[in-house]
Amino acid sequence: MEPRIAKRGPYVVEAQSGKTYYWCACGDSKSQPFCDGSHQGTEFNPTAYTPAATSKAYFCGCKHTTKKPLCDGSHNKL
Repeated sequence: MEPRIAKRGPYVVEAQSGKTYYWCACGDSKSQPFCDGSHQGTEFNPTAYTPAATSKAYFCGCKHTTKKPLCDGSHNKL
């Protein structure tokens, strides 16, 4: 099963140090780029991300990154 492409580019988020974010891997969440439980009953599971420092994080929107949950430019090849 392939994930749904939510966006052909990254979601830029000001990620707070020590806060855990749960990235949507299925592409169906209404709270992109974060999980809202839409993956229930599928093979997909969210990916936890906790930054060491507060900074901009580029969360993958196409759901095809090899560096989950962050964008690696895979959307340029879709």
